[in-house]
Amino acid sequence: MRLAMAVTIVLATLLAPTSAVEPRRRSLCRGILPENDLRIPVGSPFARGITEVEFNSILDAVERVYAPIVAAQGAKLVMNRDWKDDTVNAYASREGKEWHVSMLGGLARHEAITGHGFALVACHEVGHHLGGFPKKEMPDIDEADKYLSWATNEGGSDYYANLKCLRRVLPVLKNAAVDPTAARACAGAYGADAAARAACETSAMAGLSLATLMQRIASEANPPKFDAPDPRIVDKMNDAHPPAQCRLDTYFQGALCSKPLTEEVSDVDAAAGACTAKGRSRSGLRPRCWYKPPADEPEGPRFSGDAIRSSRVRVGSFVETLGL
Repeated sequence: MRLAMAVTIVLATLLAPTSAVEPRRRSLCRGILPENDLRIPVGSPFARGITEVEFNSILDAVERVYAPIVAAQGAKLVMNRDWKDDTVNAYASREGKEWHVSMLGGLARHEAITGHGFALVACHEVGHHLGGFPKKEMPDIDEADKYLSWATNEGGSDYYANLKCLRRVLPVLKNAAVDPTAARACAGAYGADAAARAACETSAMAGLSLATLMQRIASEANPPKFDAPDPRIVDKMNDAHPPAQCRLDTYFQGALCSKPLTEEVSDVDAAAGACTAKGRSRSGLRPRCWYKPPADEPEGPRFSGDAIRSSRVRVGSFVETLGL
């Protein structure tokens, strides 16, 4: 009798569902923007961004391109759309084999957001999943939570957004007016290739839209500009949100990197699919205002504002600047 009861208890324990086998929501991206209290509900007089139709058509385009790419990695892309949510932010997370991108209406309604800028937000969140090196470091987490290292850090996701993602989605979007500084830089990077030059210009302007939003959310004094790159040089990788100017520099350099879309990035190799000083690239490098190169990669030069402003100086003319 006692043996039968013991067997019954053991079987019940083995067959009972446990939280250990349930998928966990693995969130390491706390938002493309720092947490903020700004809310823009549907119908607000401050809703001056994109429409609900644009919101959905842009996310359709991103999902159409990236669902099969994620599927090829054995996962499923889940595009969570909530037009009615008034939060000004966007998020990435994982739950088992589901890779989530959460896009909210409050951000889409912000006056700084264009259609291209909103697509770049979605691309940034995709970049947390697929942006490769560098990953967010989590030195203080428990061994059981080591899975959190799946996410590309904030600067890396910004870089990937224009390096790969927006250029893949771009054909469904309309071209925007182009800043002359960005136009000159794109002409220097892509020369006579009109299609690549146009993609670079549009990607750069999407970066300006998004960086302007970031500057306003953070109440930073100076609006981001293409001809005023952030002079800081970090001595350690910054995994968090860089300042708005640094983020514009990152979007801009992602647009200027001429590596083919077919060259994928890597989780461990900084040079794979990207422009690096080690690979002798002269433009399109990850900016040093957040990026600390690996030990085997040269420090690399930095753009000067004068070089970017001058139409007579080819893209790739750099000067060494002092950082904080």
